[in-house]
Amino acid sequence: MSHSWGYGASNGPAKWADKFPIANGRRQSPINIVPSAASYDKGLKPLKLQYDPKTCLEILNNGHSFQVTFVDDNDSSTLKGGPISGTYRLKQFHFHWGSTDGAGSEHTVDGKKYPAELHLVHWNTKYASFSEAANKPDGLAVVGVFLTIGSDNPNLQKLIDAFSAIRTKGKQTSFADFNPATLLPSSLHYWTYDGSLTTPPLLESVTWIVCKEPISISSAQMARFRDLLFSGDGEAECCMADNYRPPQPIKGRSVRASFQQ
Repeated sequence: MSHSWGYGASNGPAKWADKFPIANGRRQSPINIVPSAASYDKGLKPLKLQYDPKTCLEILNNGHSFQVTFVDDNDSSTLKGGPISGTYRLKQFHFHWGSTDGAGSEHTVDGKKYPAELHLVHWNTKYASFSEAANKPDGLAVVGVFLTIGSDNPNLQKLIDAFSAIRTKGKQTSFADFNPATLLPSSLHYWTYDGSLTTPPLLESVTWIVCKEPISISSAQMARFRDLLFSGDGEAECCMADNYRPPQPIKGRSVRASFQQ
């Protein structure tokens, strides 16, 4: 299956509005988070993330990123609390990263770019399925976690060890008993705002929850992400990197913080 969008000069974020006019919408993501402009909201609840490693299904290269998918036909792996009401089920997580350690995250903080960003994608169980929830204003909740260069991260290493099986677009392999909670920072203080998917179709259905505290990844581990390929078997090799959308205009939206500066 050939995808019409990507991250190249001819089909990258600057061109997405041609096929997806919502790219210029009112609540597009990511954004540059300005902590001094975020308002502390004491009504925001702590995040309640409950993940069951048994729901972890497979890891795949979808030609844009690598993604780990989960069984989502019951409430075994869920997000509650925070800025959302009700129960949201974990569907998948994936990453965005750069060609160097100097950029790669989608969200930025006071203009600071991180080398990578993790997105844990959940859908609102008041709808019947992920696909039904995906275009509703309260349909999705994504937890974003920044990665910063530091010590080796043994939890990320489990993912990296599977990369050889999914190097090219379209490859997938089973990936069992992984607990995504091991990828969360020790502090779950967060910023939240109303936004969108950061890849086409760019649906404006995401309550964003961006963790303030990053997790560590070593430079050597980060380099392994770039060994993955955008290209499929038999195509000219194209390294997977710079698969991030730059920050979008905030257009009057408020950003709330679960913590006081």
